Amino acid sequence: MKIFRLINEKVMAVFMVSMITLIAFSSFLSNVDKSVLENMFASVNNIEKQEKLDSISELTKESNVTKRVIVYDGMTISELSEKLNRSMKSTIAGKGELLASYSLEKGVDPYLALGIMLLETGCNWTCSYLTRVCNNVGGMKGSPGCGGGSYKSFATIDEGIMKFIDNLANNYYAYGLTTPETMNKKYAESSTWAMKVNNYISQIKAN
Repeated sequence: MKIFRLINEKVMAVFMVSMITLIAFSSFLSNVDKSVLENMFASVNNIEKQEKLDSISELTKESNVTKRVIVYDGMTISELSEKLNRSMKSTIAGKGELLASYSLEKGVDPYLALGIMLLETGCNWTCSYLTRVCNNVGGMKGSPGCGGGSYKSFATIDEGIMKFIDNLANNYYAYGLTTPETMNKKYAESSTWAMKVNNYISQIKAN
């Protein structure tokens, strides 16, 4: 019985303390100006809103980093296209995105493709007649012939670029010829062809 009496006394003591605290807090609130309370709650709300905005900002940053897809040589397709465009002038100017995307689709090194194009067309300055008139960017032969000659004519520069890349993929890469050195004998009679292509590749990478 003594134990129950002691527990009852402690419970009553805790209850009394709680009631006194509640009464004191109520008295405090009644004496606090309403505008002061509104400002206090507004400040709390503003802090919570700012924390939410900061969280959203961090998530957006993380999302943007996630969306940066690397496709080649540490670059996105947009960055690679811009890099290639810096070496593409005259008739092939602005075709960096087409060259980049179609080369990667076909498994061809875009630097190598452009290096060959620049050597075969002179488009690092002004493109050759074959390129300007017949949209042939790789010195490919076939029909219909450009001006009745043996070099192939294409309807558009886009078609010419894509057919050139197809040629590299189907007739060189497919046989393990993936560098200027291994392609030289089949692509050109000149023994210095590979060296010249490599020089252009170095220029492209430096731009």
